Amino acid sequence: MEKEKIVSIEERIPKLKKLRKRKTNRRLIFIISLFFLLVLAIVYFQSSLSKVQSIDVEGNELTSKADIIAQSGIEKGGSVWKMGLKQVEKKLERDPKIQQADVSLVFPNKLNISVEEQQKLAYLAKGKKLYPVLNNGTVLNKAADGTPEQLPILYDFKAGKELDQMMDSLEQLPGEIVNSISEIYYAPKKTDRLHIQLFMNDGFEVSATLKTFSEKMIYYPAIVSQLDPDIKGVIDLEVGSYFRAYHSGKKEKSEEPVPEQ
Repeated sequence: MEKEKIVSIEERIPKLKKLRKRKTNRRLIFIISLFFLLVLAIVYFQSSLSKVQSIDVEGNELTSKADIIAQSGIEKGGSVWKMGLKQVEKKLERDPKIQQADVSLVFPNKLNISVEEQQKLAYLAKGKKLYPVLNNGTVLNKAADGTPEQLPILYDFKAGKELDQMMDSLEQLPGEIVNSISEIYYAPKKTDRLHIQLFMNDGFEVSATLKTFSEKMIYYPAIVSQLDPDIKGVIDLEVGSYFRAYHSGKKEKSEEPVPEQ
């Protein structure tokens, strides 16, 4: 039995040679492949293939493609590898109209810029012109052309804390409520510098304060459903919830509950 287990060196030598040859061939193939990859890389970097040939922009409505490319600092013909894509994204996100930017390379030399813009929630009236206002309080420099979208028109607001708070409140409301608002006036009182007055598309008026506007205005559809649509008046959301008809001096308490402050 022991003799059967013994393998002679003469029998093992051919197998060892084959194994060595395989390892040598693998190493040679690896070295040759690596060499060709390095050659290809050098050729790529030295050729026009590594230069930016085209730039695509998507997701933009508030800013033109040309402006976004200009802000990115990317130029056609520049090396795609010398520019830091993350740095380009940061440059674009400095624009108050852009919430998020993503820049990617489509090999070999095409760049794709995808932007997510801030949301347009209202218009600010300045004289006879209406300027779009974004959810972060940014007022665009270019006035709206033609018929504006069905969004609230803001009057007597100025860029600053009150406008930012107004836009933050609108952002928290459902779209159907925002679209039901026709006009919003900034009308500060001695007792409340954050008082606002709203005129709704359904003919009702709302008196509110920015302190609790988003919390109470969410109940507007339920409150209106309890009122006679033929009797218009003011829905007071400043303290509690009250309705006062235009042709009546008395207040009728709405049954719709409003969160207490």
